[in-house]
Amino acid sequence: AICFSKRSLEIFDRLGVGGRVREKGVRWDKGKVFWGSDPEPIYEFDLLPVKAQKNPAFVNIQQYYVEEYLVDEVLKQPPIDIRCGHRATGVRQTSNSAVLSVSADGVDYEIEADYVAACDGVRSTLRKSMGLDFEGRIFEDNFLIADVRLASDRPAERHFYFDPPWPGWSSLVHKQPDGVWRLDFQLGWDIDREAAVRPENVDPFVRGMLGPGVEYAYEWLSVYTFQCRRMARFLHGRVIFLGDAAQVVSPFGARGCNGGLQQADNLGWKLARVLSGKSPASLLESYNLEAVAIADENIKNSSRSTDFMTPKSKAARRLRDATLELSRRHAFARPFVNSGRLSAPVPYRESPLSTPDEDFSGGPAPGAVAVDAPVAARSGEPWLLSQLGGDFALLLFGAAASRKEELSGRFRERARLISIADPGADLHDIDGLCAERYAAAEDAVYLVRPDQHIAARWRHPTTDQVAGALARAAGRD
Repeated sequence: AICFSKRSLEIFDRLGVGGRVREKGVRWDKGKVFWGSDPEPIYEFDLLPVKAQKNPAFVNIQQYYVEEYLVDEVLKQPPIDIRCGHRATGVRQTSNSAVLSVSADGVDYEIEADYVAACDGVRSTLRKSMGLDFEGRIFEDNFLIADVRLASDRPAERHFYFDPPWPGWSSLVHKQPDGVWRLDFQLGWDIDREAAVRPENVDPFVRGMLGPGVEYAYEWLSVYTFQCRRMARFLHGRVIFLGDAAQVVSPFGARGCNGGLQQADNLGWKLARVLSGKSPASLLESYNLEAVAIADENIKNSSRSTDFMTPKSKAARRLRDATLELSRRHAFARPFVNSGRLSAPVPYRESPLSTPDEDFSGGPAPGAVAVDAPVAARSGEPWLLSQLGGDFALLLFGAAASRKEELSGRFRERARLISIADPGADLHDIDGLCAERYAAAEDAVYLVRPDQHIAARWRHPTTDQVAGALARAAGRD
């Protein structure tokens, strides 16, 4: 993975690595779509239409840098033990634990745990050891990745090409740090995979895209196929699956890694509450429901992108080409051009943790992720999301800010109360963007979960309504 979304960056900020990722990575918000030999794009898009947010739409950075930053942060946390070279070979469950079988240097041993989070990838040993499998579609196509090092003044944008004038049915180019560019070419199904990655066979693709006379060096060459499939359930007793171990999607749209990070963020706070006794174990069932929703949304978008990009019949190709032709001149057709719907946070529309909504026209609804906005803060960073903390938060907008003392008396042990109003409040809505983005020109109260998804919102709630929503969001309803 190289493409990390704004939502993933917001999660990284809470983990303490967001700054390093932004500093090293290549920021981008915009993309262009090309068709045939025309040097002018048929379609341009901006993935950050709402400006004045801390994070860009995406940052491109090699996955090994992100892993390095996360490991550095983990090493600062004494309770976490990293065991490199130790391989999980299976798992069994008792009435009150999960027992991992582990092998290292020819020695086999077991680890007993309250829960096991199975993050061991698409070929998950733990999934196979439990007799579980994926359901879904396997796509018959091959794509070539060429990471090349070159000096280029190309803009840091996502460029996608349908039917380019060089070899390959479609192509994609992305800028990475360290002068490396990710080039992606569609090869078709019936190919010699070993021959496809020989430099002399890759050169016509790369030279065609970059042009004559451009000097480059290969960093990495690989051919991949993909599938869009998932497990039927992600929660199996005390073994919880997430990321590629739970589902797999096409790379178009950068939904695999970013979706997995959203699932990890979803599970983390719930598991912490269960282990600390703050919530019952039944709270984890909501992880299964919400993580499956993430997978289904990403699989749906990935499948649709693949079907548009790689039409498998003459009729499908005619429809795609007609859409591309229309998009040159007509704005109405451009949203139908699907070169990969880029990753966005999946709202939990059917979450059992959400309270039914009141009459709001605008703003993030229950289940949606909270929206960032600039604020003037007494301490910390001048961004709303940076002020929420790691537990439940009650955001008190406008005149509702005057109720902070009243609500604190009942809820200070269960939620962080934050008033957002004039300069005397906890956060000063300096440009009015908080009120605008939360449809809070009138009074409003929002309950935000630890993973920054909205659990409930009201105009004039009673304390009993807030208490009920907090109990529901914590799995105690």
